[in-house]
Amino acid sequence: MQIRLPQADGSVKTVQLKARPIAGTATPPRFNRTVYAAAHVVIDPLRNPNPWDDSPSVDWDTTLAFREHLYKLGFKVAEAMDTAQRGMGVDWPVARELIQRSIRHARSVGGDLACGAGTDQLGPGPDIAVGHVEAAYREQLGVVEAEGGRVILMASRALARCARGPDDYRALYGRLLRDVSQPVVLHWLGEMFDPALRGYWGSTDLEKALDTVSALIAENAERIEGIKVSLLDPKWEIELRRRLPAGVKMYTGDDFNYAELMAGDGEGHSHGLLGIFDAIAPAASVALGELARGNTTAYRELLDPTVALSREIFRAPTPHYKAGVVFLAWLNGHQNHFSMAAGLQSARGIVHYARVFELADACGALADPDLATARMKSLMAGACGLG
Repeated sequence: MQIRLPQADGSVKTVQLKARPIAGTATPPRFNRTVYAAAHVVIDPLRNPNPWDDSPSVDWDTTLAFREHLYKLGFKVAEAMDTAQRGMGVDWPVARELIQRSIRHARSVGGDLACGAGTDQLGPGPDIAVGHVEAAYREQLGVVEAEGGRVILMASRALARCARGPDDYRALYGRLLRDVSQPVVLHWLGEMFDPALRGYWGSTDLEKALDTVSALIAENAERIEGIKVSLLDPKWEIELRRRLPAGVKMYTGDDFNYAELMAGDGEGHSHGLLGIFDAIAPAASVALGELARGNTTAYRELLDPTVALSREIFRAPTPHYKAGVVFLAWLNGHQNHFSMAAGLQSARGIVHYARVFELADACGALADPDLATARMKSLMAGACGLG
């Protein structure tokens, strides 16, 4: 099977497809890591006439069916996170409904999830103070906990704007953590994922920021399940992992280095909370099953080839990675269109999508190569005249 794909230098290359998808197992494997797949949202394009300006209309059936697909592969779901376009097309009213529907759906199908609680109902105005941030967090925490859900305490753009230093972070998080009904996952999203989070934890010096969050965790360990770190630099994650109190988990959010970080070293390993697992769920499920059986070699042979794909999807500007995730969901038949909230599919060009297609084939992430090829050709025909 061949396809002609546009290249970055303006040429067109004929690619011979590998066409050997990695399918999930018949029953969900048991993992020896706690692994969340951050899941995307499927919109209804027929009810989104002004995607740049309107709050999106969600295709709830397809959105929830995708979460069931992840559960069947052994994953937990990280719901209403940045992969679901929080703050990039999905506003708080839509996220609130997503949280409520997803918790109820998970309960009905035996799935497990945790939900993002943040402060994205706050506008970007200059008058936002720490008190407003705390109230916004408490509103969202209340929504998740009212449904009996577990919380991922998302990083706050508003707090990054108004906090005067590390003490504001420690004080605010400390007050919130004292009142949660069950342990939460903290969330450290680097500025490459969201430039508005620059200087989170009160410093642009990552070593000082790490000191602050380490102290916060030590002070509140019994109320913290773990921390998800997305800095795309494994040294910071490993350093923080070494400092965590017993029982507090490190969740890698490093979509460049997840294979090695989850494999671990002599001093420990990371668990996973990753957007890339939305896109490569079957291959990742099989790989993690091998890891749980102690077959690290097979794990790396399966998962390492997906890293090149992930690095292309999450390349700068990294916030646009959601487009690659939804693109693969469309190629793999999980939705019948390639449209996104806020029209974000336009954030990447056809050369990027061609490269994602090629790398997905190379690592076995195209579930049905014939379907994926037909859809890729239809996209290219409209985008650049190939097909």
